[in-house]
Amino acid sequence: MKRVLTLAFLIILPLASVAVHAAETTMEGTIQGLMCVTFGKICPVEKEDPLAASENVFVLLTEGKDYYFIPNLDRIILARHINEKVRIKGEVNSKFKSINAMSLEYFKDGKWKTGWDKQKEEDITRWYRLNRY
Repeated sequence: MKRVLTLAFLIILPLASVAVHAAETTMEGTIQGLMCVTFGKICPVEKEDPLAASENVFVLLTEGKDYYFIPNLDRIILARHINEKVRIKGEVNSKFKSINAMSLEYFKDGKWKTGWDKQKEEDITRWYRLNRY
């Protein structure tokens, strides 16, 4: 029995690690309001402020017209990048059409710039907690 469990473990472990690493990816698209996307429209250009005020949820809309929720990124950060070309790195959950983001980059002046980074956010939060008092 012990040999069977060991054999099963040795077979399943590599498969499990491949599945986890396969889900981490980089996706490109634009940040859009969920209401715009579900009604089949692109968020109005030059109307970002009223749109940001009226939308509660923003998503990544890919060129293939699929959209993905980004639950670990704050609405304010996503609202800053409405209608911008963005690149999000993270783990994709295809079942729930979501991305657990590790970073968000936006395209400006011919190059990619970092708009948000999970590690930097954690470092700032940790620094703030240590230096608050």
